[in-house]
Amino acid sequence: MTRRNATPATSAPAPTRGRRGERVAEILFVVPAALAIAVLFGYPVAKNLVMSFQDYSLRTFFTGEAPWVGLRNFAAVVDDAVFSRAVVNTVVFTAGSIVGQFVIGLALAVFFHRAFPLNRLVRALFLLPWLIPLIVGSAAWRAILDQDSGILNVLLQRVGVIDSPVPWLTSPEVALVTVILVNIWLGVPFNLTLLYSGLQDIPTELYEAGALDGATGWKAFRHITWPNLREVVAIVLMLGVIYTLKVIDIILGLTGGGPANATETIATQSYERSFVEFAFGEGAALSNILIAISLAFAVVYLRATRRRIHD
Repeated sequence: MTRRNATPATSAPAPTRGRRGERVAEILFVVPAALAIAVLFGYPVAKNLVMSFQDYSLRTFFTGEAPWVGLRNFAAVVDDAVFSRAVVNTVVFTAGSIVGQFVIGLALAVFFHRAFPLNRLVRALFLLPWLIPLIVGSAAWRAILDQDSGILNVLLQRVGVIDSPVPWLTSPEVALVTVILVNIWLGVPFNLTLLYSGLQDIPTELYEAGALDGATGWKAFRHITWPNLREVVAIVLMLGVIYTLKVIDIILGLTGGGPANATETIATQSYERSFVEFAFGEGAALSNILIAISLAFAVVYLRATRRRIHD
């Protein structure tokens, strides 16, 4: 009896050592990714935060001196007359882009969710705007939207839609709408891909059971598709807002923030302060304001979405 009881006691530490080894292996696998995030993301964010409280200019690269100025950079950018216009443009640009991208992306995802010939080929073609480098896409659209020689004005005039060329990129009243439409074109594939993946995860049995109760078409979408797609929708909208807030290459490629600051956003204003005026401290202050807005939206939206899902 003594020997039988002693055997489990001597073999007990083995599983513990095995679990410790697995734990160490898990940590070792995570360490490289954590270091990469800290170096590539953590350090730039921390450096940007520090710069926003310093008089960091082109002279700093030669002298190494960046005196602390407290909140003076934030006060300077907020007091600028362009800042209020940039805030309004940022809100309009973000809201218009997100609504357009999401509605069109959801409609296309639902459309491609049903089987038909050449489904995969057509769906792949819709991904092309996402694969094209943004600066290339904006250059192509700039040529298309040119007031004098752009193909869009030529086509619209030939079919009789317009009598004279539309200044898509040079009119303060039209430029922001034009930039929003181009950004919608570029962002639809992202929404389509994620929403289509979410639709693929909804069991077909739910639709079959719903059809027996008369839930087809719009009723099926309202009572089956949408409730099961809420978590994916939350991710799509949150990532879309955060990404759109910092869009800069599309605007710079099309209008450069003009005309008359009609397409100026917080992101483009930050770029201009940093790399045109070389006031890196003020540029960092603007980018930190943008980061704070993104974080605030993410926290509020995630809490509201989590509450709706659990309810």
